[in-house]
Amino acid sequence: MPVEFVAKPEDRFAFGLWTVGNRGRDPFGDAVRPKIETVDMIKGLADLGVWGISFHDDDLMTFGAPEAQRQAEVEAFKKALDETGLVCSMATTNLFHHPVFKDGAFTSNDPSVRRFAMQKVMRNIDLAAELGAPTYVFWGGREGVETAAAKDTRDALSRYAEALDFLAGYVLDKGYGMRFALEPKPNEPRGDIFLPTVGHALAFISTLEHADMVGVNPEVAHETMSGLSFYQAVAQAVWQDKLFHIDLNDQRIGRFDQDFRFGSEGIKDHFFLVRLLENSGYAGAKHFDAHAYRTEDVAGVWDFARGCIRNYLALAAKAREFDQDPRVAEAMAYSGVAELAEPTVGPYSSESAARLKAESFDVDVLATRGFGNEALDQLVIDHILGIA
Repeated sequence: MPVEFVAKPEDRFAFGLWTVGNRGRDPFGDAVRPKIETVDMIKGLADLGVWGISFHDDDLMTFGAPEAQRQAEVEAFKKALDETGLVCSMATTNLFHHPVFKDGAFTSNDPSVRRFAMQKVMRNIDLAAELGAPTYVFWGGREGVETAAAKDTRDALSRYAEALDFLAGYVLDKGYGMRFALEPKPNEPRGDIFLPTVGHALAFISTLEHADMVGVNPEVAHETMSGLSFYQAVAQAVWQDKLFHIDLNDQRIGRFDQDFRFGSEGIKDHFFLVRLLENSGYAGAKHFDAHAYRTEDVAGVWDFARGCIRNYLALAAKAREFDQDPRVAEAMAYSGVAELAEPTVGPYSSESAARLKAESFDVDVLATRGFGNEALDQLVIDHILGIA
């Protein structure tokens, strides 16, 4: 009998309204499945044991609609959360769909567009705080260029930082207790997007006035599009205590942003990612930012959501088995995994520098050491394949 992997609230799984709500549109074709109403999305996710749900302002409220309609949409959302027990795990702003943002939002060359973008964010931050969202994500999908002549990147980054500093000040002034998370992406929909990778975002954050309240929201697809290891990006974010949120999906290297079901492509990298999240003490949302294939009807949407959960839990189980295998412990000892956690020289002093300069090394002997990585990696594969 197949193993059942069922989500529990303590797993802290979350989905965005735009994920299960995706109707299968792409640049070459219109919607292929009917709209799922917001209340039905929430109820369907609750039935799967999901803990949280996130939203863009324009997912939840009709852009440009009368205030009475927008408030009614919010009230229906609140009522569904109360009835199901789901929490609002994160919120963000749509600064990419409307034509007004064609040249960017925070980095548009038009100051009025920049001010409108910041106003739009402030208004949705108010709602996010009212709903109890602990994290506010910023994805700069339109913050970029097709031609480098159109913007001085240095000025663009200054305006980006100005916006985030201002909005952080707003949150602090209001006492909302909310943190920001930047979501990098190398390209699409812009030819080149500012802050294209986790590394760029981490460096940028260090320049901000309120850097302590700004972290990253890495996404599997976005980092993989650039040909980089998502696991390595997340590991560095954890190391710098900047993993404030995470978007889980899947992606093939070198393709457009595919947003596949989590665990459907990069199994090995995901194994290490899940192991890291489970072992590092990360307590934030495990947010699935993906959508069902264009081939699917509404039933297929729920198959997709169920598959994301199942794949994560299955990989978590495999990671536990791996960590408990004495053969793995032996192989790691041979490879010297634990030795890397030991300081090399310790803090600098003139005495320690003198001792190091006086130390004698037989480099020919050191060069003969094998590290047994082939055997260790095969144990990884054996566990993933279930043949350990």
